[in-house]
Amino acid sequence: MISRRNFSKRAGTLGALAAFPSIAACTAPTKMTEPKFWMPEEAEPHERTFMQWPVSRKVHPDPVFLDMLQQSIADVANAIAEFEPVVMLMDKKFEKPARRKLSDGVDIWNIATDDLWCRDAGPCFVRNEAGTQAVRHFNFNGWGNKQIHDNDGKIAAAVAGRLGCELLDNGLVGEPGGLEFDGAGTVIAHESSWLIANRNRGSKAEIEQKILEAVGGRKLIWAPGLKDRDITDYHIDALARFTRPGSILIQLSGEEEYPGDPFSNAANETYEILRSAKDASGKAFDLEILLEPYDIRVKSEDFVASYVNYYVCNGAVIAAQFGDIEADAKAKEMLARLYPGREIIMLNVDPIGECGGGIHCATQQQPKV
Repeated sequence: MISRRNFSKRAGTLGALAAFPSIAACTAPTKMTEPKFWMPEEAEPHERTFMQWPVSRKVHPDPVFLDMLQQSIADVANAIAEFEPVVMLMDKKFEKPARRKLSDGVDIWNIATDDLWCRDAGPCFVRNEAGTQAVRHFNFNGWGNKQIHDNDGKIAAAVAGRLGCELLDNGLVGEPGGLEFDGAGTVIAHESSWLIANRNRGSKAEIEQKILEAVGGRKLIWAPGLKDRDITDYHIDALARFTRPGSILIQLSGEEEYPGDPFSNAANETYEILRSAKDASGKAFDLEILLEPYDIRVKSEDFVASYVNYYVCNGAVIAAQFGDIEADAKAKEMLARLYPGREIIMLNVDPIGECGGGIHCATQQQPKV
């Protein structure tokens, strides 16, 4: 099993992998044109949820672990399918064994995949005031050519082509998991995931403008983040999430400094920046702190135990629990308070955490038009 948190130990074995072009089924990539498109906030009503079936033995060489990982992805999909339609993307040759794990509420589309990270490789939907929906192309390249993406690099274009959506491409390279957008003009992101030569070249101002254009934002608040310590270069969605415009939930260790833990130190740095920042409307943020769990089932250094990497779907919030009874209960209580009227579903998805991600990383919403 390969974790996205321990990629640096094996990076030399992957070689330089090239990004793959869009497939012909898509509308040709175009530059952003008026009327302006923006990415709706995740809590808005959804048409469906997209997910990806992990199959690559190059990424997950242990067949026993891969089966466990697929079951965790199925558990997430089946939970979401109780509230809204779910589409699982996979090559049709995997459909029969996958169907044994998936409920009838999960549809399967014949679009080939490598791994499970639909937040990053899947279709990111945007819309305009006329109600027209399009897919924003982030040109996924395996987090800077750190992982194979023969199929994953083509998914956004393939879904756009199947739905007949325009594919919007301003040349930005990166992953939607590397930014948080409140749907009302404000973006937060770690520089480490975007201002890096394996994704984008150019000045900070140029890359910032492309990000704002991509999601329809007006203001981007940067924090340094952390380069080269995990495959994503520290995606913001494992640390801080907008719960509504002007409000952010952030997960911290509870220690001002955590010697030897660069992630905790970087998280505290992000918190201090957000605490003094203002959103696109000129207002200070309402910051809520959720403490990370300690007494968890998986003790691996690479394990990601992020409560805030949850997914908001129609009528529910799907989140992870980690076996720390007190911390899990506090997380559920806080999510219930922040998302009133939604059912809070907490799942054991430890195999996803062992791979360096969470439920939000594995999902991508299609908003209703």
